[in-house]
Amino acid sequence: MTDLFERFGLPSIRLDGLRIWVHGRQFPDSDDYWDGNWLKVTANCGGNGATVSVTGPIIHLSELDRWLVQTEGLYRSLAGKANLDCMEPLLSVSLKAKSLGHIKLEVSITPNHLTQKHWFQFEIDQSYLPALVRQCRSLLGTYPIKSRPDQ
Repeated sequence: MTDLFERFGLPSIRLDGLRIWVHGRQFPDSDDYWDGNWLKVTANCGGNGATVSVTGPIIHLSELDRWLVQTEGLYRSLAGKANLDCMEPLLSVSLKAKSLGHIKLEVSITPNHLTQKHWFQFEIDQSYLPALVRQCRSLLGTYPIKSRPDQ
């Protein structure tokens, strides 16, 4: 993990054992909703002696926007869930409310979804959510969604 910090600096998203660095848009000159909104990222998750990293254009800004909205709702109600459901099968993140403000964080991450599966689980609480909301808002401010799918 230290090598990633040395190469990329502070991650754009940091949530317990999950780190996501955003390196820019895959197609920065495209104004098309589908092509113009893919982010090139490095995602890393680690815990209990294991660490897994994946790199590539694996997060669409619409997925990040949906996760932000769901996370805001989770923080307000302390009920339900907030998922980063990526179309690309290399990364998914799930936040699920439990009792007394506790939240189960599950991360599925793999550099090769055909031959590997890696899954991490963390117990966090609602105090982690405001920082996640700020980080997602910051990313969406830096990389606003281009166009809409029906355009």
